[in-house]
Amino acid sequence: MKTEIKDVSPTRKELKIEIDAESVKNTYNKVSQKYARAVTIPGFRKGFAPMDVVRMRYKDDIKNEVLRELLPDKVTQAIQENDLSPLGEPELHLEDAENIKVNGSQPISLHVHIEVMPEIPTPNYKGVEATRRVRPVGDAEVERVIDERRKEGSALVPVENRKSQIGDTVTIDLEGVFVDKPEEEPINANDIEITIGDANIEQSFSENLTGLGEDEEKEFTVEYAEDFAAPLLAGQKVNYKAKVKSIGIVEMPEADDEWAKSLDEGYENVTDLRTKLREDLEAHSKSEADNRVRDELVTKLIDSHEFEVPNALIELQARNLLNNFAQDLQRQGMDPKVLEQDFIQMAYEQMKGQAERDVRGAMLLEKVAELENVEVSGDEIAEEIERMAQYYGVGAEQIRASLSQQGGENSIADRLRSRKAVEALVAQSKVTDAEWIDESQARAVETEESVEEKPKKGSKKKAEESEVAEDSKAKKKKSKATE
Repeated sequence: MKTEIKDVSPTRKELKIEIDAESVKNTYNKVSQKYARAVTIPGFRKGFAPMDVVRMRYKDDIKNEVLRELLPDKVTQAIQENDLSPLGEPELHLEDAENIKVNGSQPISLHVHIEVMPEIPTPNYKGVEATRRVRPVGDAEVERVIDERRKEGSALVPVENRKSQIGDTVTIDLEGVFVDKPEEEPINANDIEITIGDANIEQSFSENLTGLGEDEEKEFTVEYAEDFAAPLLAGQKVNYKAKVKSIGIVEMPEADDEWAKSLDEGYENVTDLRTKLREDLEAHSKSEADNRVRDELVTKLIDSHEFEVPNALIELQARNLLNNFAQDLQRQGMDPKVLEQDFIQMAYEQMKGQAERDVRGAMLLEKVAELENVEVSGDEIAEEIERMAQYYGVGAEQIRASLSQQGGENSIADRLRSRKAVEALVAQSKVTDAEWIDESQARAVETEESVEEKPKKGSKKKAEESEVAEDSKAKKKKSKATE
């Protein structure tokens, strides 16, 4: 067998293979004898038909089986001989496939396209600059958490002899029909609790459920925005019929010392509760800041290193992202199976861009791990499994059983190795602490910096016109935000 390898791209190889006539002939004879023993041809006893007759009668079947038996073994042999590691199934292309002869009268030529890992450039990851900004924790945030804790201990107290009003929680049965898609399955939901006027409730519901009494019904139509959070409802018009089953007011406990002690979390009084909540929030804020630094450094690493990424890995990661999206929909109570195929394909294509960045980042971090001599011990894997078991509230053996379907403990080792590589990236970088700025401030700073960096050519009048234009854009943005 002769082979010749050609570089098509950094991630793609072409392997030309010529299978010698003798090997073809041996396989052809073996397959022919198999058919001769197994088939029955009119006029001959089973297994006694002349070989030439068998070969003529089952010409196409024999040819296909010869190729099925011969090609995979020879391709595998050629891949091993050339020390290649395919990332997916090799693509086989027979030369002059329609006229190919498998009787051993001539060799068989083919070429194979193979996707492989590219040579990853040594990343420049030392001394990269990043800024850590820790978000300060204000009194309002502490009070918000306290209110959330109070809501956990709240009770819905029924109200009688009056209509529903803003702030009430109504329990309703709901039926909905898609106006423009009557063939769609109707919406049916019972015992839904809706707080009228809540910011998270579609405004049409609050408007139409106000002023109703117990056992009253109301029909109304909701036109959902094109960018509505639930894909199944986005851009749809739905006729609803709602029946009020009960009206209540949510009563929350007072934030006093007695309530703080009742939480059974060791708080001496409400002041102690506020102090410890603030400490927890500040610790969380610092953790968020560290995560943002990690994300910033990984993003800079990806953006500063361009190289071709294998399509097989991009496709795999895009499918993972699509599966995660489907699971998110299920957690929100939606059935991904009802999504239109065009929407799924569009989402998949959009995810391929993120998938390409994910794969590039993983490849670069693996290179950093290699350069930093990162190792993961068995004890570290065991600790991670134990941590996962505690988080999910199951036994460590159950986690291991689940991992056996996802690459075993190697998947944990890869995750830990990547995590250590990120920490090595942070350790080798120049991280500067700076004062916190929120997103709107950050955009303003970026705008000012871009203006300052513009060439200072032109007259004073042009500079003034530019300033007026910037001010006009800012006012338009503000106007849209308050509409």
